[in-house]
Amino acid sequence: MLGLVKKIFGDTNEREVKRLMKTVDIINSLEPEFAALTDEQLKGKTAEFKARLEKGETLDELLPEAFATVREASKRVLGMRHFDVQLIGGIALHEGKIAEMKTGEGKTLVGTLPVYLNALLGQGVHVVTVNDYLAQRDSQQMGQIYEFLGMTVGLNLNGMEADDKQAAYACDITYGTNNEFGFDYLRDNMVLYKEQMVQRPLYYCVIDEVDSILIDEARTPLIISGQAQKSTELYYAADRFVKRLEPEEDYTVDIKVKSVALTEKGVAKAERAFGINNLYDHANVTLNHHIVQALKANVIMRRDVDYVVTDDEVVIVDEFTGRLMAGRRYSDGLHQAIEAKEGIEVQNESMTLATITFQNYFRMYRKLAGMTGTAKTEEEEFKKIYGLEVIQVPTNRPNQRIDLPDVVYKSVDGKFKAVVDEIVKRHQNNQPVLVGTISIENSERLSEMLKRKGIKHKVLNAKYHAEEAEIISRAGEPGAVTIATNMAGRGTDIILGEGVSELGGLHIIGTERHESRRIDNQLRGRAGRQGDPGSTQFYLSLGDELMKRFGADNVLAMMERLGFEEDQPIESKMITRAIESAQKRVEGNNFDMRKVVLQYDDVMNQQREIIYKQRREVLESDNIKQIVLDMIRPVIERVVEAHCSDDIPENWELEEVAEYMNSKLLEEGSISKEDLWGKEPSEIVDYLFERVLEKYTEREGTIGDELVREFEKVVVLRAVDSKWMDHIDAMDQLRQGIHLRAYGGTDPLREYQFEGYEMFHQMIASIQEEVATYIMKARVESNQKREAVVDENKISTSGEPAVKRPVQRGDQIGRNDLCPCGSGKKYKHCHGQNA
Repeated sequence: MLGLVKKIFGDTNEREVKRLMKTVDIINSLEPEFAALTDEQLKGKTAEFKARLEKGETLDELLPEAFATVREASKRVLGMRHFDVQLIGGIALHEGKIAEMKTGEGKTLVGTLPVYLNALLGQGVHVVTVNDYLAQRDSQQMGQIYEFLGMTVGLNLNGMEADDKQAAYACDITYGTNNEFGFDYLRDNMVLYKEQMVQRPLYYCVIDEVDSILIDEARTPLIISGQAQKSTELYYAADRFVKRLEPEEDYTVDIKVKSVALTEKGVAKAERAFGINNLYDHANVTLNHHIVQALKANVIMRRDVDYVVTDDEVVIVDEFTGRLMAGRRYSDGLHQAIEAKEGIEVQNESMTLATITFQNYFRMYRKLAGMTGTAKTEEEEFKKIYGLEVIQVPTNRPNQRIDLPDVVYKSVDGKFKAVVDEIVKRHQNNQPVLVGTISIENSERLSEMLKRKGIKHKVLNAKYHAEEAEIISRAGEPGAVTIATNMAGRGTDIILGEGVSELGGLHIIGTERHESRRIDNQLRGRAGRQGDPGSTQFYLSLGDELMKRFGADNVLAMMERLGFEEDQPIESKMITRAIESAQKRVEGNNFDMRKVVLQYDDVMNQQREIIYKQRREVLESDNIKQIVLDMIRPVIERVVEAHCSDDIPENWELEEVAEYMNSKLLEEGSISKEDLWGKEPSEIVDYLFERVLEKYTEREGTIGDELVREFEKVVVLRAVDSKWMDHIDAMDQLRQGIHLRAYGGTDPLREYQFEGYEMFHQMIASIQEEVATYIMKARVESNQKREAVVDENKISTSGEPAVKRPVQRGDQIGRNDLCPCGSGKKYKHCHGQNA
């Protein structure tokens, strides 16, 4: 059907490429003219382009000349000339699209074209890479082109001082990682003085390895956290309890969606163990949450696959890259539950001070573009979430890589034995082999097997980006054997050593299919760069995670019937099709999950934008008196409305209104019931506001205008920051429990949107009341100082506590103290029973 549509209407991608080629022809026609320019004349083009922009020319009109300028500068500075296909990629990026370019096609060089063009506007262009090593490498290498043309280049790295960051962001072009740009945005919205902000308004962003950042990491929010003071004994109590449970009898596990739930028997056991009547009662939400997390930690989270334990610390393993993610912690108490499971000291939970998803951060740029070797399989997601179209850019030379069909073995042992045999065979011919694994555990297993065979090899330990890049770049040398997690060394080309082409090029072995076809394609893409020969093959077993999740039992039964041996493979197009079909289903599920995350985060995002906009207004204004007065009036309106809503004025509670005003906003005895009698509610509001204004003006005269202006900022910032942080925490708790509403037949998302809206308005009212009370009642000191609501030394990024405080298993809670689970009972009658 699709073939028929293409015949009638033509291939959309092909049409796009043809359209862009017309502009490429114009750029090529300019080459002789630009080649004839002296270095000084070429450098002078930047000033000329800026002047033409000021006179009204557009970037689109300048594009051919600007691209011709960059190409010529690149030839002179780096000795590298952009191919026609790289120009196509550059135009696509300028148009705010994703350029899909195969590995080895020179994506880094492609980026220089739109980056230079868009930097001419002077609004700052951000180039985002997946790690600090690549940011540093690319800014130094490509920076030579920009600097030759008179542009400034900044590098934004983790751990830099604010002054250095400001300087980096003030440059025409700034390189850095997605994490660092996102965290800088959050930190900028926590500063106390506008001079401390580092970022300029977000204009144009080019993301390298765009699929990794906008898809793989889209469900991981950026979190700035501080230390929370919560008891950790409950984690140990929950862990002790779940370790006594029986699978199937007390809880069920759904391996497809990686979820775990207590059965009725399990619930009954929990109620007996913790001395409560109803586990699902609102008072036991905290306990229920701890039990579920302990179950996840014990049943779903696997040591040496999902995390490793080193030096009495739980370190997360990235499911996409196999890297150890030092410093990152699972949120929602899962990390602490794993610590309790592993019998190590539980760290205090952190409190979220600021958070944003990558999806919402990158959607704030006025123009967004990206490049990667693999984007087409996720085109729908790029389009729906980010409004980004994908253009597949043709390769400069025809692809010669041979993708061999998958081979499937009965058992995992049989598969790894076959993989080792294949490595030995190719190693004897001196052909380089790169083996992709999906976990550290499998890398180590394979390494041990190769050692026993006496095969010299390198294992990428997923820790050091620079060393990793060095190792991966040499993986194409004759006889090289390299074991790496699927995405290790991404962004680094593998160049074939002498004589390797004649041996068939680099051979890639995949030891397991990933749940995303895109990540399999990335592994395949390591071979056959720039028209080089190469080959790839996946070795699978019916014990693999993906196979188990999608009906391997039927195939296993068939193999048993046919008498297949452990090391006897089957090659079947039917199985390969079934695997790809399973991958499509998983990709669809993952997209749906990311979409749900975004729908929920959109609620917080709207609120975050309002708070951050108003906070910025406070920082940037010299005089916020009107902002403060606009906060005080609604406080008065709410009080009057609450006490004067009856149709009969005799029933109005004017005494209470007067008492509130005297205690919160005016001096004792300033207002009496008689002052308010006989007025309409709107007149009461006007009268009270007038009295507040009189006192405000009087305070200004007594204290001094300058001191009052600074005092206003101190009060507003403190109120906004403390209430906003509490609100983030409250919204997080609401979200965790909202799915239970589905059992009542309601839509959890709608409930979250509705309740989140209500909570936000309550927070705003709370801010207004606090500001009004402090402004009108507090004594103003002469040395007013803005202070953060949390200790700056205990703030950290990534969501882990800034200062880890191990909690010993001693008597953290007194036997007669209230239990920390929130049940309202004494500890000895609640969780202390099993302690």
